[in-house]
Amino acid sequence: MKKVFIAIVAGILSITATAQLDLVKYVNTLQGTNSEHALTRGNTYPTTALPFGMHTWSPQTGENGSGWKYQYKKDSIRGFQQAHQCSSWTRDYCVFSLMPVIGQLKVDQYDRAAKFSHDNEIGKPHYYSVKLDNGIKVEMSPTERGAHLRFNYPGKQNAYLVLDGYIGLSSVNIDQKKGKITGYITNSSGRLSQDFKNYFVIVFDKPIIAYGTWDNKSKDIKSGNNGDAGKGIGAYVQFASGTTVQVKVASSYISPEQAELNLSKELGGYKKLEDTKNAAWKIWNDHLNRILVEDDSEENKATFYSCFFRASLFSRKFYEVDAYGDSFYRSPNDMKVYKGYYYTDTGFWDTFRGQFPLTCILHPTMQGRYMQALVDAKDQFGWFPSWAFPHEQGGMIGNHGISVLADAWAKGIRTFDAEKVLKGYYHEITNDGPGAPANGRKGWKEYFTLGYIPYPDVRESTAKTLEYAYDDFCGYQLAKMTGNDFYMNVFGKQMYNYKNVYDAESGFMRGRQKDGKWVPNFDPYEWGGPFTEGCAWHYLWSVFHDPQGLINLMGGEKNFISKMDSVFTVSNKFKVGTYGRVIHEMAEMEMANLGQYAHGNQPIQHMIYLYNYAGEPWKSQFWAREVMKKLYNATEDGYPGDEDQGQTSSWYVLSALGFYSVCPGTDEYVIGSPLFRKATITMEDGKKFIIEANNNDTQNVYIQSATLNGKSFDKNYVQYNDIINGGTLKFEMGSQPNKNRNTTKDAAPFSLTR
Repeated sequence: MKKVFIAIVAGILSITATAQLDLVKYVNTLQGTNSEHALTRGNTYPTTALPFGMHTWSPQTGENGSGWKYQYKKDSIRGFQQAHQCSSWTRDYCVFSLMPVIGQLKVDQYDRAAKFSHDNEIGKPHYYSVKLDNGIKVEMSPTERGAHLRFNYPGKQNAYLVLDGYIGLSSVNIDQKKGKITGYITNSSGRLSQDFKNYFVIVFDKPIIAYGTWDNKSKDIKSGNNGDAGKGIGAYVQFASGTTVQVKVASSYISPEQAELNLSKELGGYKKLEDTKNAAWKIWNDHLNRILVEDDSEENKATFYSCFFRASLFSRKFYEVDAYGDSFYRSPNDMKVYKGYYYTDTGFWDTFRGQFPLTCILHPTMQGRYMQALVDAKDQFGWFPSWAFPHEQGGMIGNHGISVLADAWAKGIRTFDAEKVLKGYYHEITNDGPGAPANGRKGWKEYFTLGYIPYPDVRESTAKTLEYAYDDFCGYQLAKMTGNDFYMNVFGKQMYNYKNVYDAESGFMRGRQKDGKWVPNFDPYEWGGPFTEGCAWHYLWSVFHDPQGLINLMGGEKNFISKMDSVFTVSNKFKVGTYGRVIHEMAEMEMANLGQYAHGNQPIQHMIYLYNYAGEPWKSQFWAREVMKKLYNATEDGYPGDEDQGQTSSWYVLSALGFYSVCPGTDEYVIGSPLFRKATITMEDGKKFIIEANNNDTQNVYIQSATLNGKSFDKNYVQYNDIINGGTLKFEMGSQPNKNRNTTKDAAPFSLTR
């Protein structure tokens, strides 16, 4: 009997040891919401969604059509909105909102707005709630293509729910007997076709006692159901006073019938909001437990899991599932319906750096589907996406679709036709595209003949030259990995073009005229002109694929390290340059107070890891921890600039694990300094990669020694297969740098020149 008792206790302890922790509790979806045009702390909104969900939901404090969907400083809410927006600098698409109103019926977004306090607000991935000052309580929980909402109306006043058709064409039809509103929304952003419809279905669990439609322009209210359609047409329904009504919403880009199917499949089995809430919690907790961090600092865990949440929203699923369980989608590129998978809502200029390399580790199956979707987008649109939202917007610079494709192939994710990609990329780089400045290349002929893009002939020319050289390396890599000599030769000739915009006399990348002369009156603190959202201090380091080549250009490791050190010690001043005014990125660099290290924007985010290439890896360790400590937290002020579709969050997630993807297109992640004493990454197939950092704390940020799977680890990088195949990377940490460890070229990560 004693043996049986011991066995039972041992079994209980084993189950307890493997049980999931509640990690959802650490996430604050209001992280980064204290943003405005002049200075952003994330440009986020309190997203209520499932991982990579097709639709998300958010409270709306901003005006209809404004990119500023939710701002922490605002004190009133005008709607609870189905959202897709991935940047405050672009308008949302296919949007509608619901707003509860008591007393007199008010439909206009300004009149119906209700005051609220953050003290009465909860923002979690699986659940958002707020009690408005007028006594109405609102709750929301998500599914992938819908949401479950609950509105609790106080007292004996009239109880209304207003559907806002937003700023584009819409149609509504109210069925009182069935307690349902159906219709579509066509408001669009950028180049999305005005005919692209978001078909919605909304059902209520309480009787509708009165109803009607209204016009967003004239504000005219009509009682009854007229099946109205037009610009900004909305609806209202009335319920019994003092009731609590549950609302289930789903929508489809394919058809009204598919919207009904989405509702049935995703919400049909949930009677109460708590059912949907619990299911969403389980999905998120499973997701967050894919990376289990162990640490004494609750604050660090809150920041980590809040960032992990943000890193898990984009790119967004854009496909639906039919009655037979097959995936299909309506393409935002040509309006046609295709079988298969599609993803969108991302800016590759941001996300190629860290968000996609993180996804390669955690979600290789999804990444593989996405890579085929990129090829499909090329077929449908004629160009690889660069800034897709959901159709190509042509924003930012570079041809970074090739980066994520080459990166996937280098990591064994080979779900696409590489020959087709290489042919498509060749077309991309030898033509002026329709986008400005993305898609194709402005100045491509000069880039091929001169080896750089001249300024002022082409705006942002030096930044483009640098990023094109990296992209051409990625094309070269894909050609090399697949044995295509022709494209290896073509792309291989261009990937060293970064050298042609380096001025040895000034020690910076510079704008260069068509005649070969440097653009006069150079000031490394001046923004714009030949650079994109930055200055020469930031773009000096944009040689992701060949840091050793950059070291050589700069006269060796001593000069290279001295220049990197000076990034943090020079003034954080700036000159507005061709921008003509202070833009928010300038203000954010100034706020960070780390010299010219402008982490709030993407171009320099990898720079601190470059010490690993020049024999002083301990400086990467120091600065990785400093940036995490000083520039991130889990509050409304959580980011040092735009969060940017998961990129700035992914930088934190990867860096907190102890490494970062300096050069996507290779299989390497460069070592920094792990934030936690232990982190366990569970792969898609269940294998576990464990990162242990013994003696780790706020002072002991330096690696003294390391082992990988019990063997001495003497590299400044870890390879992708080492991670996904599982194992243990163990660090011994200390308060002083070990200046004798990993200082040779043999320890350095990949460089093209080496």
